[in-house]
Amino acid sequence: MTATAAPQTASAPAGDLPPGSSPWQLARRELRRRPAVRVSLCVVLLFVLMAATAPWLSALGGWSPEEFDKSAVDPYLGGLPLGPFGGVSPEHWLGVEPVTGRDLFARVVTGAQVSLLIAFSATAIVVVTGTAAGIAAGYFGGRTDTVLSRLMDLTMSFPSLIFMIAMLSVAKDVNRIVLMTAVIGIFGWPGVARVVRGQTLSLKHREYVDAARVSGSSSWRILTRDVLPGVSGPVIAYTTLLIPGMISTEAALSYLGVGVRPPTPSWGQMIAESVAFYETDPMYFIIPSTFLFLAVLAFTLLGDALRDILDPRGGRS
Repeated sequence: MTATAAPQTASAPAGDLPPGSSPWQLARRELRRRPAVRVSLCVVLLFVLMAATAPWLSALGGWSPEEFDKSAVDPYLGGLPLGPFGGVSPEHWLGVEPVTGRDLFARVVTGAQVSLLIAFSATAIVVVTGTAAGIAAGYFGGRTDTVLSRLMDLTMSFPSLIFMIAMLSVAKDVNRIVLMTAVIGIFGWPGVARVVRGQTLSLKHREYVDAARVSGSSSWRILTRDVLPGVSGPVIAYTTLLIPGMISTEAALSYLGVGVRPPTPSWGQMIAESVAFYETDPMYFIIPSTFLFLAVLAFTLLGDALRDILDPRGGRS
């Protein structure tokens, strides 16, 4: 019996936390256990830091994103960058843009600021609106649930990408960043609302919620003190997974020419402009594409990990 007891004890997962551990304790354990999550978190923090310090990074490189450097391109070769790898040099760390000679490092870091600003702002609109609508529909039920559910269905029935392109094409003299944030946010909230509504339906009849209701607590107090903390895990996980989709949507709209307008740089806009030079100056295409790929991949891996931790029933089949 002693020989068989040891393997059973050894088979318990190392580092398991005791029952009742908070989601953040579980998250810290997963960070220690998964190297890919640690790497993705570092990449995400690097992109956020780069976006937050974009003006200072551009100044450190010595060029603004709109500044032309005609001496860095060859006018006799159609404006191709001078030097290897698209004009990489001590003056231009990632090379220059063909024809104009604008510094790619300055434009890439400023493009990160634009892309993440739109992604984070649109995600905030989606999460706040979707969480409020989902909690209201799930908790109050009845006519409130019917109206909000039909509004979710109506919003989701629109071909969102086509409608975004149409709205952004019609609106001319407006702030494109604000408009893109609002338009993307309008079509994204029903997904969050459906998740939160389902979670709220499962929480509204729990013992502690019934006890708060019987004790005379107001609906607002119950929603903010009892229901909202119960849905916060899935919402956080869903939020992290929304951000890479928002980054991709912004890049796609800018690639199609209805997003951020020049001279304001955007990764999608840079990729669209680089198509004409992919044979003669492939670095102009590779650099913004790599940054876009790494940002989306890092946020996706981090979101998958948080979903597995904070919403295991939704993350695993």
